[in-house]
Amino acid sequence: MSAPELVGDTWFGTGGRRLTLEDFRGRFLLLDFWTLCCVNCHHVLDELRSVEAEFSDVLTVVGVHSPKFEFEKNPQSVLSAVHRHGIQHPVLNDPLMSTWQAYGVRAWPTLVLIDPHGDIVATWSGEGHSHAIAATIRGLLPEAGGALIRGTGLYAAEDELSSTYLQPGKIEILDTENVLVSDSGHHSLAIAPTAEPNSPSERIGSGERGFRDGDFTSAMFNEPYGAALVPHHLVDQVGYHVVVADTVNHALRGINLVTKTVITVAGTGSQWRPGDPTEGSALSTPLSTPWDVAWHGDLCIIAMAGDHRIWAFDPANSDLRVIAGTSQEGLVDNESGEAWFAQPSAVCSDGNSVWIVDSETSALRELGNNMVTTRIGAGLFDFGHIDGAAGDARLQHPLGLALHPDGSLYIADTYNGAIRVFDPDTQTVATVARDLAEPSDLCITSDRTAILVVESARSAVTRIPLANRENVQGPLLHTVRPVLDVASGNVTVKVTFTPPPGQKQDDRYGPSTYMTINSSPPELIISGSGPSAELTREIVINGDLREGVLHVSAKGASCDVGNDHAACHIHQQDWGVPVRVSAQGTSSINLVLSGNIN
Repeated sequence: MSAPELVGDTWFGTGGRRLTLEDFRGRFLLLDFWTLCCVNCHHVLDELRSVEAEFSDVLTVVGVHSPKFEFEKNPQSVLSAVHRHGIQHPVLNDPLMSTWQAYGVRAWPTLVLIDPHGDIVATWSGEGHSHAIAATIRGLLPEAGGALIRGTGLYAAEDELSSTYLQPGKIEILDTENVLVSDSGHHSLAIAPTAEPNSPSERIGSGERGFRDGDFTSAMFNEPYGAALVPHHLVDQVGYHVVVADTVNHALRGINLVTKTVITVAGTGSQWRPGDPTEGSALSTPLSTPWDVAWHGDLCIIAMAGDHRIWAFDPANSDLRVIAGTSQEGLVDNESGEAWFAQPSAVCSDGNSVWIVDSETSALRELGNNMVTTRIGAGLFDFGHIDGAAGDARLQHPLGLALHPDGSLYIADTYNGAIRVFDPDTQTVATVARDLAEPSDLCITSDRTAILVVESARSAVTRIPLANRENVQGPLLHTVRPVLDVASGNVTVKVTFTPPPGQKQDDRYGPSTYMTINSSPPELIISGSGPSAELTREIVINGDLREGVLHVSAKGASCDVGNDHAACHIHQQDWGVPVRVSAQGTSSINLVLSGNIN
């Protein structure tokens, strides 16, 4: 199949050039369909670094930014993400999702490989495909022959930002005089005076992307975000004063402010995958993009954005366990073990309940008495800037949360560029500040007169008085994605999974594939929902409903051929497919997890 043309409004990383497919002819081209809010897309950015390095002379990666939220359509928002994640390949912003539709993409992230002749040769959805991409390119290199043009490609770096901080992520009060700022884009943390938060007095970390323990000058982080002070009575026992969520390293780090050293206290440095343990020794249990941490009694609660769950770290016993969530992505209230989250990105505790900002559902959730309850938010695709009764209020991809001593919760409503406040007593929402540049976190000053807000896109911390509140009634927004018309009655859902060259399906430890199907609303599927080992299933669609979302989650395991100690590779993806029930709709839904297109 010939690759369709690349369509969008703005190119980044090209030196100002607008590129076409013809510019890439003679090289392998890997299209990475992503959106800047998606943590799974962040995982893929990290996974692709090794592939880009290995095939730098024959491969060009192009990120096709296909926005979910209204805020993400703005080219300046995309440029901010390019700087934040250190993306070193061309990026095309496609606000109308024209290229997404032309390539038949159904979910973020999706990867499409195009050969030097301009033909699509393979597609992968989700994470964990770097080994498959590398194996596929190696297998195709001999076939490229004289069509292959080697070289450095077309990437031209955007101008570097020069500022004290680079895309800072989180902020934490250390004491009455100092704050700790996660300088995420600089892969470090900074201690700064509360009165002058943009003038750090001390740095923690070398400033280079990496994973290394050591003193403050030699230790290395990889996009660190949330941090929390260890309760005073535990410090002597555990040997550190602050816990930091080191997101891309999939680890928690401990900082000793006296000895000025950094150690790893949880995580292995590898990302948690289905089949990995969900409890056990802290240093032998993988994590998945821990985004924020907070204390609830003697437990460190972790907003685990990468697997859509809430974990707990017990530093006294050095162990980990999941306390809420199923790893399925969505907005489902239930008992803690059955609830669904969608990229939890901020967490705090009032001593009774754990409060969670769920960024992908633009929601505020409460975990208490073993139940998860949504206080603000309606679903994966519903958002806006609306104040008033909490049940009707809307946020847009919030990332930060702070508890005021009076019990109210202040929310960094990131994509609305606002600070919001939720009153649990009156169950109402108001706006405290507007027109901020991607506020990603906040903290309340010790004198309780102001908040310090991390404006990520401005690479600065801003002080805002707490005195002002207003009631905003903005538009009720809904993510606009191409809708799939489906027939009522019997519909076949099929996920394609083909192991990459040199690998086979891995059934050494049980079935090599897994699929689960659910829907929003649940009554959209009359029968056929739930899990199975097979990747083909017949479901029955309720013809009395007009629209909804099919949630399909699949994974496949492959291993190397001809190796007694073959490594296991896990491929996984979650699809949220908007559907419309129609008499002219399809009765067959085909999704690709991993496979060649012929």
